[in-house]
Amino acid sequence: MSLDFTPDPAGAGFDIDRLRRIDEHLRTRYLDPGKIAACQVLVARRGRVAHRSTLGTMDLSTEESLADQAIWRWYSMTKPVTGVALLSLVERGMVKLLDPVDRFLPEWRDAKVGVPRSDGGSEDGEGWDLVEPERPMRVRDALMHMTGIGPGPAGARLNLAAMADGGPRRSLPPGTTLADLSAMLAKEPLRFHPGRHWSYTWSTDICARLVEVVSGQSFGAYLSATVFEPLGMADTGFFVQPEAADRITTLYGRGADKQLRVIDDRANSGLLKPPALESGGGGLVGTIDDYARFCQMLLAGGAGNGHRILGRPTVELMRTNHLPGGAELRDVVLPGSYGEVGFGGNGFGLTVAVGLGPAATAGAGPAGDYMWGGAASTIFWIDPTEDLFAVFMTQLMPSGTYDFRGQLRALVYGAIAD
Repeated sequence: MSLDFTPDPAGAGFDIDRLRRIDEHLRTRYLDPGKIAACQVLVARRGRVAHRSTLGTMDLSTEESLADQAIWRWYSMTKPVTGVALLSLVERGMVKLLDPVDRFLPEWRDAKVGVPRSDGGSEDGEGWDLVEPERPMRVRDALMHMTGIGPGPAGARLNLAAMADGGPRRSLPPGTTLADLSAMLAKEPLRFHPGRHWSYTWSTDICARLVEVVSGQSFGAYLSATVFEPLGMADTGFFVQPEAADRITTLYGRGADKQLRVIDDRANSGLLKPPALESGGGGLVGTIDDYARFCQMLLAGGAGNGHRILGRPTVELMRTNHLPGGAELRDVVLPGSYGEVGFGGNGFGLTVAVGLGPAATAGAGPAGDYMWGGAASTIFWIDPTEDLFAVFMTQLMPSGTYDFRGQLRALVYGAIAD
């Protein structure tokens, strides 16, 4: 099923006056006080767009209205796209979820687990005993952030702490590719035995490297041929073409002093040249409409725009809670780990969190919805029960600054009229 972008709130089963609360809330709480420069919201149900709004300016220093087809940094909302790419290869019989990663990436063949000594250890591996993993790291572990991979070596370290001050998320040597990154990470001890814990680090970039090796194509080329072109996601990629440069939004960070500072200025953005690293964990940029096309494909059981991307059973596999014993994330998360959604009330599927229901989350929405977000406060969720999805785009780091997801969920479900 293709998504009908013509707004039809009544046809989608919504109260139009209640839907207007979404824009009023965002204007009065965030845009007018200058907490964010701009945002877009898209809510769809039953294959129809019920609400789509474009609010704010391209940059706080100008009065240029936000472009209808503004280009946003998706960051970790890239991860479900990577998951779909790898699952499409599973469907072709080229890789299995229980295959060991080292079958395709031999650099992981000698991976060891770092166990702190009784006198204490350190994150760089010093003071640790290295032991054999209880079992090999599997493809499914990579799709679930359960590989045991840590933040990485000094040259490829995830810097989540710096995000709290609006700083960069990672630091990599110039020219680093997915192959280079996998080799660098494989030299570091694992932080835990694969499958034992959930920890949000580089696992999805290992998924992207698996796509390259299994398919024989670059990650970007495989995504274009398998996902973007079939779905009509014309503005999605790892960089922005020169003719679309004026549609890039400025990226802001909110520091400990609660002041906004520019991280990537749209007038001189780093998005205008192809990156060496086509990051499966956070490299994609695109429009809200393109991400809506991706969500509609998943909601429709793997088909969109006249093309089948995944089979329905594979989508159901993706959105099933795979945590051991049907656990919640908070039961298996490695202490101190970060996540784009709450750990309580959520399980985890294959690159997406899976909601365990309103009683578990103390929020709106039935069990079985699935979701994720990005470092610049972008969010989406898909609800098969209500045949609904919602996407929110803005550009504010870090993503935990405001509870956009919880507030929008209340507003959207409160507007359903049937």
